[in-house]
Amino acid sequence: MWQKYWLGANVYVLIKAKGDNFPRNLPQAIDICEKFDKMISTVLFDMDGLLFDTEPLWGVSMLRVAEKHGIPITRERFKDTRGFHIYEVTDFWSVKYPWHGKSAREVAEEILDDIITLSKTQGSILPGVEKALIMLKENGYKIGLASSSPIRMIDALVTHFGIKHYFDCITSADEVELGKPHPGVFLHCAKQLGSGAMECVVLEDSVNGMIAGKAARMKVVVVPDPIHADDPRFSLADKKLASMEQFDMELLGEL
Repeated sequence: MWQKYWLGANVYVLIKAKGDNFPRNLPQAIDICEKFDKMISTVLFDMDGLLFDTEPLWGVSMLRVAEKHGIPITRERFKDTRGFHIYEVTDFWSVKYPWHGKSAREVAEEILDDIITLSKTQGSILPGVEKALIMLKENGYKIGLASSSPIRMIDALVTHFGIKHYFDCITSADEVELGKPHPGVFLHCAKQLGSGAMECVVLEDSVNGMIAGKAARMKVVVVPDPIHADDPRFSLADKKLASMEQFDMELLGEL
């Protein structure tokens, strides 16, 4: 049912409600209109550590390939490139720890081959992810995937794990000049979906991803790994969840 609220001079607004549950007066009707106008219409997902439990596997693949080529990388040195996409990582290594033989690009491609194979055999969809995707589809949200991982890895994994059909747009840091924490990949994905930044909420597991989402002027919900959950920097997020199982329509309505 619809109800008219007159503004004067033959101008009115229409409010739709279930049954007789209409706003009592014009100010309340206008308030509802303003809230509706600010509603989130688009949800952008990160991939590694958010959709799939692949984040720790990156370390395995990088160490394995680095050792093969005599590159002196340790787990402690991963912090220097945290948040970089893989081509930025190997470019950094080539400057910091130069080696003979294959180029930085070729080493990155080897790591990608390894992580894709490893993710398919040892990775899985994280709890609550598919339920959230189904919920968003059923409620008419636009769904995007915006990851720092290369597009060939994204495509391989969303296809392998059977969730590619949920996404209206899939973008990679390959398609923008800079990876996270630069906001480019989120802004690019939103543009492809025809959504403004303020209509979007970002789902992320990392500090750099959170910073990228906030820099894009989007709402950000973080779902950090339990090991990093107490990092005080996550206080910048609009919401923090223990797992994707806590993500629901009520939370979206609060953003």
